[in-house]
Amino acid sequence: MRAPAQPSKPSSLRVELGPADNARRALLAAAIVGAPALWLGARAQPAPARIATPAQTEGPFYPVRLPQDADHDLLQNGTLRYGRGQPAWVDGTVTDLDGKPLRGAQVEIWQCDENGHYHHPGDGDRADAAFQGFGRVAVGDDGRYRFRTIRPVPYSGRTPHIHVKVKLGGRELLTTQLYVAGDPGNARDGLWRRLPEAARDAVTVPFERGADGLRARFPIVVAA
Repeated sequence: MRAPAQPSKPSSLRVELGPADNARRALLAAAIVGAPALWLGARAQPAPARIATPAQTEGPFYPVRLPQDADHDLLQNGTLRYGRGQPAWVDGTVTDLDGKPLRGAQVEIWQCDENGHYHHPGDGDRADAAFQGFGRVAVGDDGRYRFRTIRPVPYSGRTPHIHVKVKLGGRELLTTQLYVAGDPGNARDGLWRRLPEAARDAVTVPFERGADGLRARFPIVVAA
């Protein structure tokens, strides 16, 4: 009888890697080991530094006497309702340079009416009695504030703007002005023109149409 065939043993061939193969393996191993560190390093990068909202002049028309009605709604002064101009919401947040809400702060705004007049003796007190002209609100715990007013209008020598002031306790932290993005009067306005480009961007915002009128978002960053 013929002896049964023995199963063949697997070959023990040895594949020699060349210098190029070894280099590729080393690069792949380094990439695998280093990838988590690179990913964590990207996540650990600090957030871009916030730019403080630039200060601007208070102007001559800050109220001599604050109105009895000085809430967020400038379109109603006592029992009178203001129906002129383009109604607009102006809202945003007040934060410090680290992005933390400035709890306890107050935001004030004041502006002229649709005819370009302020409630101020320096302007002959000619503003429409129905237009409140000045408002003050306390920011929420999240730093948010909101006003109901009109899209600002130009008057002699000035592009449309809204005056803004931020207070905390007895301190005035910031006085500035808010401008309308794309308004042709900006380029002719001396105060707006003198601002560096980054500062202009910080105080110039679009008034965009929404369901209940225009809306302008104006984030305020204070170096508190």
